[in-house]
Amino acid sequence: MQRDEFVQQLWLDYIHSHPDIGGLRLWPLSSTAEYLTLVTLNHGPFSASVLNNRLAHMGYRQVAHYAMADKGLLIRLLAPDDQGSWLVLAELQLGTLSKLPREALAALVNQSHPQDCKGHNLLCRGRPWPMPSWSLYQQLLKAHPLAAWLAVMGPRLHHAGFDCAELGDTLTALNDQLEKTGMPGEKEPQNGVFALSTLIEHHFYPAMPQRIIFSDGDEHRLCLGGLALTQKHLDAGHERIAEILIPAHARCEIV
Repeated sequence: MQRDEFVQQLWLDYIHSHPDIGGLRLWPLSSTAEYLTLVTLNHGPFSASVLNNRLAHMGYRQVAHYAMADKGLLIRLLAPDDQGSWLVLAELQLGTLSKLPREALAALVNQSHPQDCKGHNLLCRGRPWPMPSWSLYQQLLKAHPLAAWLAVMGPRLHHAGFDCAELGDTLTALNDQLEKTGMPGEKEPQNGVFALSTLIEHHFYPAMPQRIIFSDGDEHRLCLGGLALTQKHLDAGHERIAEILIPAHARCEIV
């Protein structure tokens, strides 16, 4: 799979899950996201080390690798060999969960069909394991928001982040426009994906809740992703926003 095809599949899967984001017309459709935050877990073919090797074949170069111990995450920052979107690959560490939710999530993931564990499109083919029950979702939500998110969504694009400067407007103006469409912003990313640097201004816009049918037949409306807008402060320097997105104090570099 070529990188352009991979990014297109990621985006199509993303707007299929969040049609309200796909329907936004506040900036040109050709606008490129500054970064794409992908969430996976350290289990078998879905581990970041396996996915990183496949992404490398599509021209992504690992720029940084660090831990966020307070979030139970390992982060890989991947840059394309052009001016395209950077990837923030966040890997949930199952070992940071307590015994019962860890074993429950692993048991769910282990039900994935072998054919759904192959290929370069593991991050854009949907959830490869069965839908959890509502009670399991609640159990995982108490343990870690991303454990519950992964159980329902599978490894995939959690949110896209856009640089307001590249969109040709200010964060304040775009925030006002998004609020008028019914998407009020939040200062913190949904699902507690990561801490944020003081070098940027960042708003997260949860997508409209979607009707989710769980394995036991329960139906619930959940918001399982969204959109981020970012804007550099004047003292942020010339680095890409993806490089300064997470503050230095919140990460431990892995060599």
